[in-house]
Amino acid sequence: MYQLNLRHLRMLETIATRGTLSMAARDAGISQPALTQALAKMEASFGVQLFERAPKGVEPTSAGGRVLRRVNRGIAHIDRAFHRTSAGAQKEELGRYLTTVHLRGLLELAEAGSYMRGAELAGVSVPAFHRSVRELEQLCDAALVERRGRGVGLTPTGVKLSRGFMLGVAELTAALDEAAHGGRRLAIGAMALSRSLLLPATLAELLRQSPDAQVDVVEGSYLELVELLRSGRIDVLVGALRDHPPRDLHQEALFADRLTIIGRAAHPLADETASLERLAAYPWIVARRASGLLDRWQSLFDDANAPRPTAPIHCGSVALIRGVLVRSDFLTLISPDQVAAEMASGSLIRIKSVIPDTERVIGAITRRDWYPTPLQESFVKLLKLNAPRKG
Repeated sequence: MYQLNLRHLRMLETIATRGTLSMAARDAGISQPALTQALAKMEASFGVQLFERAPKGVEPTSAGGRVLRRVNRGIAHIDRAFHRTSAGAQKEELGRYLTTVHLRGLLELAEAGSYMRGAELAGVSVPAFHRSVRELEQLCDAALVERRGRGVGLTPTGVKLSRGFMLGVAELTAALDEAAHGGRRLAIGAMALSRSLLLPATLAELLRQSPDAQVDVVEGSYLELVELLRSGRIDVLVGALRDHPPRDLHQEALFADRLTIIGRAAHPLADETASLERLAAYPWIVARRASGLLDRWQSLFDDANAPRPTAPIHCGSVALIRGVLVRSDFLTLISPDQVAAEMASGSLIRIKSVIPDTERVIGAITRRDWYPTPLQESFVKLLKLNAPRKG
């Protein structure tokens, strides 16, 4: 993607709008032969013919129309981020000087945390890499980088700019992939429950239908994954939905999941209906801080004005939770689906209590402005088909 020329990409919309290469060249301020050469380079990069030549002018091919839409979305993300963060009086004009070298410099620096490592990732010399970042700061007329100990990090302005750049890069990367391969790439954010049943079944079916697909699954909590979603590093986030989702995200419910209290088969509470006081007498494993599941666990006791039990372990790993439960008197609030094998074998059981089981909704979360490839659309459809049905 970083081999693309942003100035050339901007010309695609001009060609489509004007309908002739001569008029598009005049609007772009270059000669028609230069525009024809630039178009040929772009068609070589995307591996498809972008425009059909006709007696009255040119018009996008079917493949060219899809490329054009993605390119326009990518350019819009880049320009919007630049205009929102730039302090310069001529931001509209200065934005035209942005190059993929500037984009890569900021994004690689954010990833690496140092100019030396960023230069290695970009495959350029340290002076050239440093220069690309400084040029971007001059275009923005704003500080984008700040010292942090022995390394560097992005300023709040730099973070905002990098997020927009990442979205733009994601769209342009998707344009290349879709044009050359029909769109083979899919990046999924997987929260805990989705990894146990729904996601494996869905991916198995997807790969049967599209054996050439390249799938990247990133595991983590909602807070860890939602920023990757916003920046375009993942396409879909699968897991527990939020009661009050941010405006920039779209949630689609798939099924209702039941949360219950789980302990080992030989737990002292195994043969009784435990009161709040009895539940509070044992240690708990709870979800990591600032998570929906932790909020639900806390509300079980807060709503009854009862003291919360001690919770020495905050953990998001189901494998670790299962391992601790079967070896101790710890309790946890979890979906039975996540410990189905242990419950079937009899090593873990549902602990009966005065607290009723609670529900949470599992679904897919995407950006509101998401424009999925056919492969990504197929994945979402399969998620719906593989979601558990009531009854």
